[in-house]
Amino acid sequence: MKSEDFCCCYFFSSRPSLVNAVDDIDDLRVIHVSGTKGKGSTCAFVESILRSLGYRTGFYSSPHLVEVRERIRINGRPLSCTDFTRYFWHNYGLLDASKSEHGGAMPTYFRFLTIMAFHVFIQEKVDVAIIEVGIGGQYDCTNIVRNPIVCGVTSLGIDHTGMLGDTLDKIAWHKAGIFKPNVPAVSVHQPKDGMEVLKDRAKEISCPLFLAPNLDAYDWKSRCVELGIPGVHQQLNASLALQLCHFWIKDHKLGIVDRQKFYRDWRGGGDGDGGSVVKGRCLTVSAAMAAGLHKCVWPARSQKLSGPGITYYLDGAHTAESLQLCADWFNVETSKEAKSTSGNPFVRVLLFNMTGDRKPESLLRCLLSCHFDCAIFCPNILNRSKENSDLMNLTVTEKSQTQRCEENRRIWFQLHSEYSQTNASSLNVSRSLHPFQDHKKFNGSLNLDKSDDPFILSSNRETSLMPIFAFNTILESLFFVSRGQDPRIKVPSDLGISTPPPCLQVAHHAQVLCVGSLHLVGGILSILDPTVCES
Repeated sequence: MKSEDFCCCYFFSSRPSLVNAVDDIDDLRVIHVSGTKGKGSTCAFVESILRSLGYRTGFYSSPHLVEVRERIRINGRPLSCTDFTRYFWHNYGLLDASKSEHGGAMPTYFRFLTIMAFHVFIQEKVDVAIIEVGIGGQYDCTNIVRNPIVCGVTSLGIDHTGMLGDTLDKIAWHKAGIFKPNVPAVSVHQPKDGMEVLKDRAKEISCPLFLAPNLDAYDWKSRCVELGIPGVHQQLNASLALQLCHFWIKDHKLGIVDRQKFYRDWRGGGDGDGGSVVKGRCLTVSAAMAAGLHKCVWPARSQKLSGPGITYYLDGAHTAESLQLCADWFNVETSKEAKSTSGNPFVRVLLFNMTGDRKPESLLRCLLSCHFDCAIFCPNILNRSKENSDLMNLTVTEKSQTQRCEENRRIWFQLHSEYSQTNASSLNVSRSLHPFQDHKKFNGSLNLDKSDDPFILSSNRETSLMPIFAFNTILESLFFVSRGQDPRIKVPSDLGISTPPPCLQVAHHAQVLCVGSLHLVGGILSILDPTVCES
C-alpha cells in the first residue's frame, strides 16, 4: 500500500475552495481507530457511550451495509437523505469548480466520502468525531487527522495482504501509522510479533502506548451489563472503547496544554515518550457509560433475524480468526434454538461469499465444525435488475464475481469431502441431531447445467453427503433457502429456482449462517430488514 490515498486526501482537503481545509479538520476532537477486526464495533461502542454522556457525536465508518449514508452519522443516526444529498453536492461542486486549477483531478469514492465526512462534522459542530480507518492506517486517507485526542488499535490479523503485507508485523506497522506524538494510543492484547511492532512505532513516534485491561477488571458497581453487540469477543472491543472514552473525556474536561507532562504523570513517571506498554486503568464504569455499552446497536455482527420456519444468523466476519469466533457463536446459538424445537427436524445451511485477495481455504476451513447439511454460494449481487446502486461494486466485473463464487464452491466441496472422511464419528453425532442422510444430486443455478460437474452437484459418495448450490444473486439464494415461504423475499414468477434438497424440504426449521463478507450480509439485510440503515 502506497502513500497515494493519504497524499491525495490531503491535496483535495487543502484546496482553498473547500470550507473544511486541513486546519479546520485539526479543530475536530478526533478519536481515531485502526486494527484488523472489531474497528467498527469498537467505534460503535465509543459513539454510544459518549452519546449517553450527553456529547454530540459524529461517526465515520466503512463499508456501509445498505445505504451509503450509513457511513456518516450524527448522534448515532445516519445522515438523512436530504442532508446527505445537500452535503454531497456542496462538496462535489466545490471540488469540481476548482479541478481545472489542479490538473482536472477529482477524488475517488472513498477519498471523497472521507472529505465529505470531515466537512459534515465541522458544519454540524460535533463534540467528538469518531473515525474508523478504512484499510491499514499509515497511508489511509483518514490519516489526514494530525491532532487526534486518542488513537485505538483493535485486534490484529491477516487481511488485505496485497496492500498491507502478508505477515502480522508488516500489518501492525501500517495499523500503528495513525499514532501521533504525545497523543495516547490504546491497544487490546495482541500476538507478540504484532505488539512488538506497535511498541517500536510508539517509541519512534513518541506516542504513549497503553493496553486495555480485561472487561471484568473494571468496577461495575455491582451492575450486570449485557453488551449491545453480542459475542464474547466483543468484550475486548468494549474495554478498548471504555479506555478511549476515558482519555477523550479527560482531555475534554481538563483542556490539557502540556500533553507530554500529563501522560508522563499518568504513566507514573518515566520519560513518557513511548516504547513500552502501560496497562490502562481499571476504571469505574458509570451508569451512563454502562447504558451506552448496553444500548449500542451495530448490525451484521452476531445478529439474528427470524422468518417463517427459518432463523438467519448474520455476521460480516471475513478473516480466519473472525470466522472461527463466528462458527463458535453459531454452534452455541443454534444448539440453544434446536432444544426449543420439541424434537422437530431442523437443518443447518451455509450461505457464503468472500471478496478481495483473501484465501478461501483458510476461511472455509473454519466453518467445517458447524456440520452444515447444505451449502449455498452466491456473489455480492443483490438481484438481476441491479436497482440499488448503493449495493453495487463497480470495481469488479460480474464475471469475476461469478468465477470467485465457483472457486469457493469447489474448495468447499474438497474441504468437506476431506473433513467427512477424517471426522466420520462427529458427523454421525451431528446427523443424529438433525438426520438428513438421503441427500441426492441436485442442480445448482449459476448458469451451469452440466449434470456431470461434481462441483455443481452434490457428491453421491458416502464421504460427501451434502448438496452444494450456487446462485447468480443474493435474492435467488434467499428465496431458495427460505423455500419460498418468507413474504419478504420476492422473485420474478418466471425465474426458475432449483428444487430444494430433501433436507430443506422436510425440515421444520432452517438455521442459515450468512457469512464471509459485509457486502453479502448488507445485501441480505436490504431484503430482510431494509430499515436497518436507520439503526
